[in-house]
Amino acid sequence: MNWKLSSYPLPFLLIILTTVLHHRLTAALPLSTDSRWIIDDGEFGKRVKLSCVNWASHLDAVIAEGLSKQPVDVISNKILKMGFNCVRLTYPLFLFTDKNLGSITVKQSFLKLGLFDAITGFEVNNPSIIDLPLIKAFQEVVASLDRNNVMIILDNQISKPGWCCSDSDGSGFFGDEYFDPDTWLTGLTQVATMFKDTPNVVGMSLRNELRGPKENVSIWYRYMQKGAEVVHATNPNVLVIVSGLSYDKDLSFLQIQPMSLTFSNKIVYEVHWYGFSNDEDWKNDNANEVCARVVYNITRRSGFLLDEGYPLFISEWGVDLRGTNEVDNRYLNCFSVWVADHDLDWAIWTLAGSYYIRQGNVEMEEFFGVLDWDWRKPRNSSFLKKIAAIQSPFQGPGLSENSQHKIIFHPATGLCVQHQSFLQPLRLGPCSEAEGWDYTPNKALTIKGTNYCLKADELGNNVKLGTICTDTSTQWEPISASKLHLSSKINNGEEVCLDANSENTIVTNTCKCLADDNTCDPASQWFKIINGTMGSRATRMYSRIDTVLWSLGVNLFA
Repeated sequence: MNWKLSSYPLPFLLIILTTVLHHRLTAALPLSTDSRWIIDDGEFGKRVKLSCVNWASHLDAVIAEGLSKQPVDVISNKILKMGFNCVRLTYPLFLFTDKNLGSITVKQSFLKLGLFDAITGFEVNNPSIIDLPLIKAFQEVVASLDRNNVMIILDNQISKPGWCCSDSDGSGFFGDEYFDPDTWLTGLTQVATMFKDTPNVVGMSLRNELRGPKENVSIWYRYMQKGAEVVHATNPNVLVIVSGLSYDKDLSFLQIQPMSLTFSNKIVYEVHWYGFSNDEDWKNDNANEVCARVVYNITRRSGFLLDEGYPLFISEWGVDLRGTNEVDNRYLNCFSVWVADHDLDWAIWTLAGSYYIRQGNVEMEEFFGVLDWDWRKPRNSSFLKKIAAIQSPFQGPGLSENSQHKIIFHPATGLCVQHQSFLQPLRLGPCSEAEGWDYTPNKALTIKGTNYCLKADELGNNVKLGTICTDTSTQWEPISASKLHLSSKINNGEEVCLDANSENTIVTNTCKCLADDNTCDPASQWFKIINGTMGSRATRMYSRIDTVLWSLGVNLFA
């Protein structure tokens, strides 16, 4: 058959190409682990990067948030359109262990809370769910994600429905008022059984943020090992995701004693990291020093697991998406570079632009939510562009291991250094189209497969490409406490740093904010040389289609 692309309208072609690529990019389930990577079930075990968003379903109403604002399938599709491939769907344990709770309807749950406006909105947007028992409504949300090809991690967030978490909420640790270990094991078994035949349920997180005065390492081993075994015995297909202590910030005890389990290739460890955990540091200290200190601590308490051959899943992180919180802005740059450098799996908090009710506040707006208050569109499209790079894998099994190279990542923009032509300066652009570099023993950055190297010119000028790669202007040294400034020396011996100007052109400027000053923002000069492999052609094509849609002004959220 002889046919021409030009004979078809552009929207039709985009739909066809996107559909083809969607099928090519879909992971072969179930998932398992290969050392520190999560891989699919295909012939070659290809890397699957979990780029997830948390969807809360554990609060007082015990129903996934937002269903009074939008139809469930509309929300599921928005998740994919924002670049996420999975949802960490939270639930309260008692939904599965208390028959009285699980059997009341969604409408009855809202009535008990006096949420009459939520009922009205729910009847408009999800009329087929409003009269279902809560446990059936939860299943409907899972079914929607499954049929829309969103991967699902089921997370036991808390026992008694409500906002999580505090030391005194009765749900913190085994033996607390609402945290009976046997009830918990029963609940895990029921959840694993209920969703055993749902292909896109790829993982189960055993328990969120263990905490409180009863925390005890030996009890952690006793019950977390039991929980892992129960889930695996019931559904051997799912990843078993294990949290640590101290609000899921500490897994350091595993350096001394690994978990003892009867199965392998299914364990993933999770950790949480928010800016507010180091709020005063980010406010009062130099950003380079804080980033170095915080990364050191998180590596010591959890990051070491990567070297020991386990995937590490950052199952909660997030920022105030209004963009006005200086602590969160500084934290985000540090977080992004750490995640990119180690190519970590993650789940952002949160999808919810608003809650039915949270801590007594009806229709409370969530400024960490990636959707706006009425769940119609992204709260901050610039933020989504910034995290796009870390939504896709940079490296891992099945991603052209024979094409190892370096990428120069700029966390403040989420972009990478590109070289378009010798007639144009080096600029920042999408990391999916980034230049591949080699970082030589004499600290030169050379374009892979060529003799061209990155060269510092006069202060304030664009960086250049040269072929003499042995002088000081072609040697790039990571400096500052964060090791995120790339420094070289120009002809007069002055030290300069890579910088990105307002037009995203790469220039050299005087190195700034290296120490002491807590008011100085080093973000424009933070660069990280990270490992990469040449992405699959499908991934690159998909990114180009996305760029075309963007340039045409196509509104994916209309």
